[in-house]
Amino acid sequence: MCELGSVKNGCSDSKLLQSLCLIIALFLLVSYSSIAAASEPDYPTPDMPQQKWWSDGWWDDGHIEAAQNYDVAVSEASYSSEGKDVPVFVYRPADEKKYPAVLFQHGRRGLDELVQGHAKRLAARGFVVFAPDIYSANFMDPYPLEHDPALEADVGAGVDALLARSDISSSRACLYSHTRGGYYTLKVAVTQGRQHTQLACYVSYYPHWQDPNAPEPLQVYGYAPEIDELRLPTMVFIGEKEQYQRRRPIDTGVLFLLSKKRDVSLFVYPGVGRGFDFRPKAVRTLADHLASKDALVRASRFMRKHLGNE
Repeated sequence: MCELGSVKNGCSDSKLLQSLCLIIALFLLVSYSSIAAASEPDYPTPDMPQQKWWSDGWWDDGHIEAAQNYDVAVSEASYSSEGKDVPVFVYRPADEKKYPAVLFQHGRRGLDELVQGHAKRLAARGFVVFAPDIYSANFMDPYPLEHDPALEADVGAGVDALLARSDISSSRACLYSHTRGGYYTLKVAVTQGRQHTQLACYVSYYPHWQDPNAPEPLQVYGYAPEIDELRLPTMVFIGEKEQYQRRRPIDTGVLFLLSKKRDVSLFVYPGVGRGFDFRPKAVRTLADHLASKDALVRASRFMRKHLGNE
């Protein structure tokens, strides 16, 4: 019998080593193929000819565009919707000038302090940010499982209240949201028909682009039919590590909008997942910070373009 390390009866350990190496190489090749296949989505994704975050100006000439910064004043108000008062935080630059109007709609976690911080950072870019607390108005706890369509009316009434303010410079507003707020604002834009009269653009972070009450197969394999009728210039941000059942409707919805030549941009940030825009300091990563800053600057320029620079 030939033993490893022996050279007897014409048997060399080199042949054994070659065999072992061949087996290991085949194992690694199969493993790599499986990993590579698993990393590719099994559904269509938007075909972007170049990464949206790329900047020739920065790479070729070292140019970094300066962001606008304003000190922010915060006030509390309310407006009427369906016979009830809806509390709202108003964030705006701390001066007497007028600024473009943005409705900031919270998602399933509600309008807690972390989410309020995002609204404040948005206002620091030079907007009047109107942030309704529709859960408090309806005596609802954060993180509701089912969707109450009555909430859509509260968001729509918020658009009316925002556009009635005397401190805004735009005749229309942009919708700005995350998670389930992306569904509320989608319904306000499309189902309520406000996209044609009161709204200028739609921005959302990892939106829930499906009716939360829809059955599970539609949550994974479909998207809200309202997407088909969305005509507003649209910008969406997600993390590379977004949940599959949330990312697939976003990707397929964006694909449809692109196929219809609609104005839509999808930004996918590598190395981050859900909540990168508001995750607390104790768990934030550099990737979260870079993604949230980049998204806020891009969204600000996008909204200013469609709202005007008054």
